Amino acid sequence: MDKVYTVAIIGCGSRGCAYGNEMFALKDKYNIVAVCDIGQKHIDVVKNAWGISDENVYLDEKTFFEKKRADVLVIATQDRDHVRMGVRALELGYDILMEKPISPIKEELVKLLEAHKKYGGKILVCHVLRYAPAFVKVKELLDSGIIGKLVRIENIEQVEYWHQAHSFVRGNWRNDSETSPMIMQKCCHDLDLMEWYVGSRCDTVYSVGDISYFKRENQPKDAADRCQDCKYKNTCPYSAERLYVERWKKLGCPEYNWPFNVVCLDKPNTEQLLRAAYENSEYGRCVFACDNNVVDNQSVDMVFENGVKVSHVMTAFTGKMGRRITLHGTLGEIELFDDLNQVNVYKFGEEPVFYKISDLLAGDDEFGHGGGDGKLIKSLYEVLEGREHGGATLESSVESHLMALAAEESRKTGKIVKVHDENY
Repeated sequence: MDKVYTVAIIGCGSRGCAYGNEMFALKDKYNIVAVCDIGQKHIDVVKNAWGISDENVYLDEKTFFEKKRADVLVIATQDRDHVRMGVRALELGYDILMEKPISPIKEELVKLLEAHKKYGGKILVCHVLRYAPAFVKVKELLDSGIIGKLVRIENIEQVEYWHQAHSFVRGNWRNDSETSPMIMQKCCHDLDLMEWYVGSRCDTVYSVGDISYFKRENQPKDAADRCQDCKYKNTCPYSAERLYVERWKKLGCPEYNWPFNVVCLDKPNTEQLLRAAYENSEYGRCVFACDNNVVDNQSVDMVFENGVKVSHVMTAFTGKMGRRITLHGTLGEIELFDDLNQVNVYKFGEEPVFYKISDLLAGDDEFGHGGGDGKLIKSLYEVLEGREHGGATLESSVESHLMALAAEESRKTGKIVKVHDENY
């Protein structure tokens, strides 16, 4: 019989809960025994959901890391916490599942690599799209040679207007001094995919981007700084009333689903609780009156060491969430439009072949990120058992972060930037 691994989770917000719920459902593989979070309401939710005993609940990092609490540690805290916690976890002998991004600081990336080399242990970074069936299908098609030699990739990441407002204007990831640049926190998924598809390191990047819309100068003169006080609260597409109350109703009043459970930690969510929560938190602020500094649109042009060119665009200004990827080869092209439920293959001179992403999910559509969350947690078990290395090594995960850091440097300087230097 295979081992059941004990699990501790630090950071019990949206992503920590997502991974924890997947693990809790796999009782023959995982047993969640300890949790840590600085927020009592987060603790209360997971303690009750996963049956954690009082003596294994922690509200401060220092006490939690006094000793090893489980076989595996899930690190799902804020971006700038990951390496500090990861190094300590390796010292204690944990295997680690780490939410991306690892860190927005290059020296910390190197520090984690060195700690991993020194202490050993397994680290899997949550590049969940490597596990999502649609993106795996594209990789299989590409590796089959059906479109010949890969020449170029074009990728558009559609953040969607309300997601930008929720997470990157009002929410936890709005300011890169507290977390990381948009190209790192939102797009290291995409940069990791590009490196995976191309099969080579990135050589140079050039990037442009800015905050085009979500800034004070675009606020109507007669608008209020909080949605509950604003004359436009029933008409503005970014209104907290519309995003967190009206949209919640349209979705059938879910008991405790994202993004509503980020705004209101009380379970179950209700109209009254949601309204009170946004009225008394950052989620009720006007999108033109926040302390956000991450971009709302950005493009990155990349040249890889094997000559393949990649263009990546991230934009907030879409009505749908998802990615649209086109891979151009010498004998054909592959399209992945996850918002349209399509993977299309066009081999030159032959009839096209179409796949529905929903068919590729094969019953896994209950998992987040197009099936990637659940597949990641199942793959983690195989990694722990030594049967596979996972979708990405720590070194390949770091590669996407170096690409993001180079892109941000290019955006700020207006110059073409080399991804690697003589040190790394």
